Amino acid sequence: MSDASVSVQKGQFPRVMALIMRWLMPICLVLMGLGFAAVEPRILSEANLLNITTQASYLVIFAAAQMVVILTRGFDLSLGMCVSSVSVLVALVMTGIVKSDPQSLTLAIVLSVSAGIAFGVLVGAFNGFCVSVLRVNPFIVTLGSLNICYGIASTISGGRPVFGVPREFSNMVYSGELLGIPAPIIIAAVLLVIIHLILTRTVFGRGFYILGSNPRAAKVAGMPSRLYLTYAYIICSVLAAIGAILLTARTGSGEPNLGGSIALESIAAAVIGGVSLRGGVGGIPAALLGAVFVTVLSNGMNLTRIDGNVQMIVLGCVVIAAVFVDRIRTK
Repeated sequence: MSDASVSVQKGQFPRVMALIMRWLMPICLVLMGLGFAAVEPRILSEANLLNITTQASYLVIFAAAQMVVILTRGFDLSLGMCVSSVSVLVALVMTGIVKSDPQSLTLAIVLSVSAGIAFGVLVGAFNGFCVSVLRVNPFIVTLGSLNICYGIASTISGGRPVFGVPREFSNMVYSGELLGIPAPIIIAAVLLVIIHLILTRTVFGRGFYILGSNPRAAKVAGMPSRLYLTYAYIICSVLAAIGAILLTARTGSGEPNLGGSIALESIAAAVIGGVSLRGGVGGIPAALLGAVFVTVLSNGMNLTRIDGNVQMIVLGCVVIAAVFVDRIRTK
């Protein structure tokens, strides 16, 4: 074999590997769905596919939130407990106003949603300040925030669910439809489009990629790195708060344990979809793909009656495999 042919083969190999890595997850998703369908045909029923889409609409919001932080080489372990705190806060504010004045339902919804989002901004700003200004490791910061949010949720709720959320709120945010499309799917789609446009069509959004891929270059270029880090955590927590509001409408109550496994699932969805833990790589399509993958995996295991503890083991193994694939991809 001539040196020229060897050179061509060496040049083609990285391109072939890149193509395989690009389509690996979609292919695995299709094969997994077909495998579950072979065991339990109900998985491909129209009702279940709609259920998967609705379930994925919640997870993709949290995966997108986690993705923004991961782009900057961080992650947010407090996301799940932020969800719990917002859920309890929204329910308490809403039920409190409605009880005092049953005619002020609209005001109750507006104020409670505003309070939930404001709390998300507060949590994100705290995390961002500690990471960017105090230079504390994101793992330690968000682990501490996790406990703070859990304590807040448990304290203000007394450790019990907050019942009495108006049915009109659930009917509008959870059961409502537009052209036959459930409200959670519409809200998630609008959020994804907005975040995608910000990340891909604005200088501000592209700054997250620059900061994550090469922090030194961003600093040399005069980019306000600390501000971008703070913004990343604020965006993450605000998206978590919006997701919490949607989940509160679904459950019809404020749940102090609502976000128990959301942090793990959101990180898993982002990484499985192709968001690199090394920073600077990923986007909304990756978060969407990962959320659908995790949702189909969970749905399939539920319908095939796989034990919940085993499901956690499977999800953990999938995350480790995704990180390994990411390492190969970045090489």
